[in-house]
Amino acid sequence: MALVQLDAVSKSYAHRSGFRTEQHPVVQNVSLTIESGETLGLVGESGSGKTTVARMILGLTRPDSGRIVIDFLDLAQASSSEMQKLRREMQPVFQDPYGALNPRMRILEIITEPLIIHRSAVNPKIGNKDLRQRAVELLASVGLDESALQRFPHEFSGGQRQRINIARALALRPRLLILDEPVSALDVSVGAQIVNLLQKLQKDYGLTYLFISHSMPLVRYLSTRIAVMERGRLVETGDAEALCAAPREPYTRRLLAATPELPAGVA
Repeated sequence: MALVQLDAVSKSYAHRSGFRTEQHPVVQNVSLTIESGETLGLVGESGSGKTTVARMILGLTRPDSGRIVIDFLDLAQASSSEMQKLRREMQPVFQDPYGALNPRMRILEIITEPLIIHRSAVNPKIGNKDLRQRAVELLASVGLDESALQRFPHEFSGGQRQRINIARALALRPRLLILDEPVSALDVSVGAQIVNLLQKLQKDYGLTYLFISHSMPLVRYLSTRIAVMERGRLVETGDAEALCAAPREPYTRRLLAATPELPAGVA
């Protein structure tokens, strides 16, 4: 069953050139689906439109044309309350584990913030003791212990911060995680640990992933299916193993050749 469906979605941004303002297409006529429970790998070089696709799915950017349907709800026709519900069910994990956490907040506040913001919808009666217990459980799920709760982000390594980001993303029990280059800012060995953690969490929580990366081998390792983007266009999609074994497009072959090895420690 398709959890997310994009039908002929396009997006352009205004670009000023001298005295003229021109529309620069970023995503052009993209159609794809994300099936419930799968990992769709969205791969392409920087500037290929991957992050814009993610932002449109999250409802942060409106497409110029086309249709986005999430859990049978057309985003263009969704009410404010319907969008709030959808946003609880879709959570992002961004590339930069350093910039994604408020340096003035303790980890307890960071992880429980989504629960507090959405308290009326999630559990109006949830108290501070319950919030703390939920934070402890979320930290444990990403391999961190209770002692982290009273510390600040600067006291953690990049890999630990990304684990905290993931814990926060899981707070509202989402169905879909949008993972935008979640390991590219980390050391290779640390990134491998995060990749293995994501695979475990998907099994434990029955999550659906949109995994965005420029690394074909990494996408191949994590993904059920792969969608390849080049300059805003979707040029190839297919089963992960089959597509990597016999890519149709020269661009896909170049991506495979450019990153021939998985990070050490991925298993």
